[in-house]
Amino acid sequence: MNYFISAIGTDSGKTIISAIVTEALQADYWKPVQAGLEVKDSDTVKHLLTNTTSNIHPEQWLLKSPMSPHLAAEKDNINIELDSLSIPATNNKNLVIEGAGGLLVPINGKQTVLDLFQKLEGELVLISNIYLGSINHTLLSVNELKNRGVKVKGIIFNGNDPDNTKKIILEHSGYKELLHVPTLETISSQTIQSLAKELIKNW
Repeated sequence: MNYFISAIGTDSGKTIISAIVTEALQADYWKPVQAGLEVKDSDTVKHLLTNTTSNIHPEQWLLKSPMSPHLAAEKDNINIELDSLSIPATNNKNLVIEGAGGLLVPINGKQTVLDLFQKLEGELVLISNIYLGSINHTLLSVNELKNRGVKVKGIIFNGNDPDNTKKIILEHSGYKELLHVPTLETISSQTIQSLAKELIKNW
């Protein structure tokens, strides 16, 4: 099964959540589009995993600039075409696929990250990082997913929730809560392993 990790926006913790899901399922990991090469997300995930089963597959499109993929690709004279999307072989293991930015971030002049996901069969895990305005942003994302008939595994909340924001989101979305990751002071492989054990209970 393919599991797509996306979010309501950028800087939402997709890479850390991807590591948690990959560890929980002992799945393979793949980020098709990487924009910005200073620290590759695949290297971060590899560093945080403790299991010996997961494979980290190379990116299909490596872009130099840390910006929206469509702009980064334009600067690099690269054309991201979904017809050339080539999913890696996993030997019947689950595959965790991390997106870039939010659902509707453009990857070229016409298509978005969500279009990329819809080229592949699987279920989407939506990350809702909690901040002022995240209810609106999450429910707008939920509406888009429902309108396009995307299969959603559930929501992972990221950040402290003093106002019980997630209660409203869950009631209005009808989606299942898979995990709530509090604000983390430090992130280590032990942290990932502990959260993975929590996640698998709700999977």
